[in-house]
Amino acid sequence: MADNQECELSVIIPVFNEVDNITELCSEVAGVLDSLTSSWEIIIVDDGSNDGSWSLIENEYMADKRVRGLRLACNFGHQFALLAGMRHAGGKAVITMDGDFQHPPVLIAAMVQYWRDGYEIVQAKRKDNPATPLFKRLSSKWFYVLFSLLSGVRMKPGLADFRLLNRCCLKRLLQLGDSGLFWRGIVQLTGCKSCLIDYDAPARRHGRSKYSLLKMTNLAWTAITSFSIIPLRLAVVIGGLTSLMAFGELLYVLYVRLLTNAAVPGWASALSVISFLFGVLFILLGIVGEYVGRILVEVRGRPRYILSDALGLDGVGDHK
Repeated sequence: MADNQECELSVIIPVFNEVDNITELCSEVAGVLDSLTSSWEIIIVDDGSNDGSWSLIENEYMADKRVRGLRLACNFGHQFALLAGMRHAGGKAVITMDGDFQHPPVLIAAMVQYWRDGYEIVQAKRKDNPATPLFKRLSSKWFYVLFSLLSGVRMKPGLADFRLLNRCCLKRLLQLGDSGLFWRGIVQLTGCKSCLIDYDAPARRHGRSKYSLLKMTNLAWTAITSFSIIPLRLAVVIGGLTSLMAFGELLYVLYVRLLTNAAVPGWASALSVISFLFGVLFILLGIVGEYVGRILVEVRGRPRYILSDALGLDGVGDHK
């Protein structure tokens, strides 16, 4: 749990090379929190930045001790940076948000009001922005559809890691030991009373997105394989179908050889079938290998992140 004294509100902001945004974001978030309560903290988690972000976090801490910092030893990823902040948060309500201004700080006030009205989880849901590239909008929408279908966890398109959790809900989440974290899905499993708030995602004020297509694809694959074994079952089905195709080809070859006077089928058709079957085989092996790899990660039990420094918080070192 948290190492610092309890406060009413904690805001966790993971950052990776956001040197242009940190100072401005801290100022805006602090302004919103001051209008809500005198008991608050901001925890900025530096996820292995190399652009001077940590120096700015130190400056913010020196100016206001309620702005605290955690520094990860290297880039462990957004989801694990959130975990680090959540473990050290002392708030009765904990808000997580990104450090690029695409999660508007002004929405915090509405989240807190819903929490004070009795909701345990207040989840922000991003509205479709026409300015967002069509590929990104469609891929995001279909990911949530696919995730809900495969995992059985119903998720609406547009959910983000911009949410408020009360202390009870946070304790439940921190009991989980998943090595493949996907908070948007995990939060749905708590059974806590929740509500949604729609918001329009503004453009980044400074810098460029650090979430490349490769990182988004990796997060999507982690989410699906962490929540569902259906891909393994699909692998069995696909394997059965391709086996039937191969058996059909064998029957065809026997028919041509024994019951007709047709020429022996050429090597091209045989090689094409063999190539197809080997291609499917390697895909199936890849799916199985992914799950075996996840078993290895779980059994190995390495820390999910390592802290190298902290400001206003204790507990530097390895953390499961």
